[in-house]
Parts: sequence; C-alpha cells; structure tokens
Amino acid sequence: MRDFHIPKIPATTNKSIRFPNDVIDKVEEAIRGTDCTFSAFVVEAVRVALENLQEQKERAQQENE
Repeated sequence: MRDFHIPKIPATTNKSIRFPNDVIDKVEEAIRGTDCTFSAFVVEAVRVALENLQEQKERAQQENE
C-alpha cells in the first residue's frame, strides 16, 4: 500500500492574457465533457510547448557540434 500524502498546491501567479475567440472556442470544445478547466488546459499546453522548444534547442545544438 502506498502512503497517503496531502498534495501541495503549487504557488501560482495570476496573469491576464487575451485569446482570439476562435482559440477559446477550440479549447472549450476540447475540454467539454471533461473535468479539465480552461486554465489547466492552457497550463499543460504551455508546458508541452516549452518541453518541445527545449528539445528542439538541444537537437540544434547537437547538430552544430
């Protein structure tokens, strides 16, 4: 049996950003019927994008060596 640990909520900062209406519509369609919030979707999308950028940067550095 795994020990239960009360999860810690990570520190957050409120940022106001503007989205094009068509992007909002597509995100809302993607999360409809799930328990995912708009914010959670956007945070995960940004994390994936940042990981992809890092991988691209590392590949470019390897190619230049």
